[in-house]
Amino acid sequence: MSMLHFITAGNPRKLIKPVLYTLLANIAGILPFALLVAAARLIFAPFMHPGEPLQTAALWWLCAGMVLALLLLYGAEIPAYRSQFREAYGAAAEGRTNLAEHLRRLPLGYLNKRDPGDLANMMMGDFTMVEHGISHLVPQMIGALVLPVLAFAGLAFMDWRMAIAMFAALPVSALLLAFTSRFQRQLGARHMRAKIDAANRLQEYLNGIRVIKAYNMTGDSFVRLEMSFKELMRHSIRIEGLLGPIVLSAIACLRAGLTVMALTGVHLLMGGSLNLTVFVTFLIIGTRVFDPLTTALVNYVEFRYHEQAGERIVRLLEQPVMSGERTPPSNKHDVELQSVTFGYNENVTLRSVSARMPEGSLTALVGPSGSGKSTLLRLIARFYDPAEGEVLMGGEKVRDMEPEALLRNISMVFQDVYLFQDTIGNNIRFGKSDATREELEEAAKQACCHEFIMRLPQGYDTPVGEGGSTLSGGEKQRISIARAILKDAPIVLLDEATASLDPENEAEIQKAIDRLIKGRTVIVIAHRLKTIKKADNIIVMDQGRIAQQGRHEELLLQDGLYARLWRLQQETGGWSLASETAVSPRR
Repeated sequence: MSMLHFITAGNPRKLIKPVLYTLLANIAGILPFALLVAAARLIFAPFMHPGEPLQTAALWWLCAGMVLALLLLYGAEIPAYRSQFREAYGAAAEGRTNLAEHLRRLPLGYLNKRDPGDLANMMMGDFTMVEHGISHLVPQMIGALVLPVLAFAGLAFMDWRMAIAMFAALPVSALLLAFTSRFQRQLGARHMRAKIDAANRLQEYLNGIRVIKAYNMTGDSFVRLEMSFKELMRHSIRIEGLLGPIVLSAIACLRAGLTVMALTGVHLLMGGSLNLTVFVTFLIIGTRVFDPLTTALVNYVEFRYHEQAGERIVRLLEQPVMSGERTPPSNKHDVELQSVTFGYNENVTLRSVSARMPEGSLTALVGPSGSGKSTLLRLIARFYDPAEGEVLMGGEKVRDMEPEALLRNISMVFQDVYLFQDTIGNNIRFGKSDATREELEEAAKQACCHEFIMRLPQGYDTPVGEGGSTLSGGEKQRISIARAILKDAPIVLLDEATASLDPENEAEIQKAIDRLIKGRTVIVIAHRLKTIKKADNIIVMDQGRIAQQGRHEELLLQDGLYARLWRLQQETGGWSLASETAVSPRR
């Protein structure tokens, strides 16, 4: 792929307007210097040809032309400036939206491999570099190259020897940058990795700030953040210290062309084969033509660094999204697993699991931690695809279904509820974005959360903190159930929805769950076995396999893993913390 493809994060068309208008502005910028050269020739004419009068009228016309050229330059710079920034910020805004949408459609397995700080840095930092590349680097580089090319073409007609002498050192500068291009890329990659690591450590620090405070993790206890910042400092100094001499050397070689041109001009002038007016013309243009070339050299090094940021975005956008085009059956909502095997990386979590959850039934998944219960639920929701075997819904393969269409048939309630930084009403409306106020309140009433919402300062318009930080765990859980009720999906997945609640909240939420699951295909993960005694089928998981399945009474009679878990919970149900009752006598 071309460098322009990467620097624009895969959207090189965004460069068309900025480059075109910048070229026009640079061409307009040549006119004042062309008029200046013409004026110099008129001024030197009487000295070169004694007796010839100074053409004053022509000089006044040239002055008027120069004013018009400056106005033209101003008029050309305005659309160039606007197009550069409009296209740059538009490309970044559109790119961030597209990347966020792409991330949403990727398998969770891929996202779990990436650090959150890495993705956040890509979304903000890398796109900021794309903005800078489109608005500044590429238009300026192309514009900076146009002026010397036009200047060389025009000057070659005046004297090809002087034109070649002026640009004789340019290939040396270009070769110097080309030969060090790989080294520049390596330095840029290391610096970018250091930035990503620092962002990851900062994200970790902010996410864990409560633990850090609670355990007084100061000084050496949390040295990784400090070390990542120091490593970033070292790489920042290193990239500046090593690339600086390369760029300065290239600029020195480039500007040596002015010296070569001056020496060549003097030699030719002394030999009588060069006109003084031509020599002065080359000196005037030579002092101007190397400034944009110097800018182009500096921008090229920065361009290669920004290119790596765009390449990271393009590589992520190339990651295949979850495939599937079929629409789930609208009248069949049973779920079936056929010899499903799945693992995270190399750790196999499920091994040849087969089970059927009939439409309208309540199926409970129980078993020790790490036995594969949550993984099984994620496969049904198609957060992942199984490595072997199939998940069927309504008799059709889930992997062939369009992921968003599939999820419209599923409501999920997690143990760890996440609420967005928005109003309570809008958080519930995630279940149905076009829900009316009446539908919203009815769902909240069924989820047993209408009363506490109405006690809040602004009712349903009360904003909640990020993640729902301003609400209790039970309140957040009931809002998530209201969201699921409002969605009204035929299949409901419950992932330990009452596992960490106090008895009062658990009773309220159990009532809400009973309303939610009525008439639906329900698959629930439960640690408290008493809550799923009436399940139509209980699947007991152990080490990624189905150890037992059946109704509560049947499993107790089998005296297997389920019976042991049941007895253990019955025995520990009355446990409580106690203090020593014996008090030592005073002495």
